[in-house]
Amino acid sequence: MDEFLARVRAAARRKETMAEAIPSVQTPDFVLDFANYRATRDEREVRLTPTEWRLLAALAATPGHLVTHTELLRAAWGPSYGRESNYLRVYANQLRRKLEPDPGHPRYLVNEPGIGYRFMV
Repeated sequence: MDEFLARVRAAARRKETMAEAIPSVQTPDFVLDFANYRATRDEREVRLTPTEWRLLAALAATPGHLVTHTELLRAAWGPSYGRESNYLRVYANQLRRKLEPDPGHPRYLVNEPGIGYRFMV
């Protein structure tokens, strides 16, 4: 029970830290409000999963900088993940369909093949 409570406290700290570090991101095509977990595109709300929010937070923390597959996997799924890059492909495609104006030619969620992703604002 002590370990469970410690994990809950740690998760709450991470949530607070994410909202404080990245309160919101605005692009010409969508807005991400990390403090309230709200995403809007064309003034319509977009539903994002908790995993999608964690991936976006890891990317939005350093806009324009490369975030490796390992860093993204650990940010979204935890420290025991690091080689499951197929997870990232699936989630990146979902995010592109939800947020990008042209998912086939992404402007915001850019892949660096074999290395990682960049969040371009």
